[in-house]
Amino acid sequence: MTSTRRDFLGLTFLGLAAATVGCSTAAGAGGETKTVRYQGSVGDVTLPELAADLGYLGDLKLEWVGNTISGPQDIQSAATGQVDFGGAFNGAVVKLRAAGAPIKAVIGYYGADEFAYNGFYVTEDSPVRTARDLFGKKVGMNTLGAHSEAMLDIYLKRDGLTLDEIKKVEPIVVPPVNTEQSLRQNQIEVGVLGGILRDKALEKGRIRKLFSDYDLLGAFTAGTYVFTEKFLRDNPNTARTFVTGVAKAIEWSRITPRDQVVARKVDIVKKRGRNEDGSALKYWKSNGIAEKGGRIVDKELGLWVDWLVDRGEIKPGQVRAADLYTNDFNDVAR
Repeated sequence: MTSTRRDFLGLTFLGLAAATVGCSTAAGAGGETKTVRYQGSVGDVTLPELAADLGYLGDLKLEWVGNTISGPQDIQSAATGQVDFGGAFNGAVVKLRAAGAPIKAVIGYYGADEFAYNGFYVTEDSPVRTARDLFGKKVGMNTLGAHSEAMLDIYLKRDGLTLDEIKKVEPIVVPPVNTEQSLRQNQIEVGVLGGILRDKALEKGRIRKLFSDYDLLGAFTAGTYVFTEKFLRDNPNTARTFVTGVAKAIEWSRITPRDQVVARKVDIVKKRGRNEDGSALKYWKSNGIAEKGGRIVDKELGLWVDWLVDRGEIKPGQVRAADLYTNDFNDVAR
């Protein structure tokens, strides 16, 4: 067991409040930036990328600076000015804000429903069938201290395990694109698979679901995009264009036939020329976002405030859910 099991994967949030927060230099009328920097995802299309392709961002440009598989890393990069916005599991947003980072969530961007969920899978012949069977087992996930580890904790706790018993289970980092292979080669006993990677693996067979986030909590928005408060103060019109454009892309994805959404995403991957394989996009079914236009509600963040207090990661009363987000820039949600 590594010492980072309860330390949000060793992410150091100290000093973030004092970090110099930069922003893109391309400015429009009124001095507001007209370019926002971000990190993408290999072989996938983010909602801002979809919004830009649909023309919902107007003259606002996206500047891709690289890819990431870690939500906590993404929002930490936003807090320190390496990118202008980032997205992560809401528990990571709470944790970063509690550490003093001046960030604010502006729109939900992924969640869980009957089509879009993260499942914890074992091989078909695995002896693992209950929470207690996980003692000493490796659980592969994209990053620690985020969505998947939270779901694992909830699953173990609901089965009556104590904190000391929960520590006997070993979550480890495995890139999502490698999770299925690691599971089938018995390098890990449990692998977290979601969305297109999950469906692609299920199509091959010989794996079974132990549980999922949807099984645990039902339909819910799980993650949000954040900006720094300084960015929102300095660029309110840019923020409104971005957030409202992403909200429109969310609703476009809801009402457009699935095959057309998939075709659009595949075309985007081809056009951007990042030398990546977008074939898994054909398995896309839903963004899993609970509220219209990605509107944020208290309970989506409050749940994780309570979770972090329970873990001893933050103090009771240290963070209020209502202070963590704003829907003011989302014309669709309002």
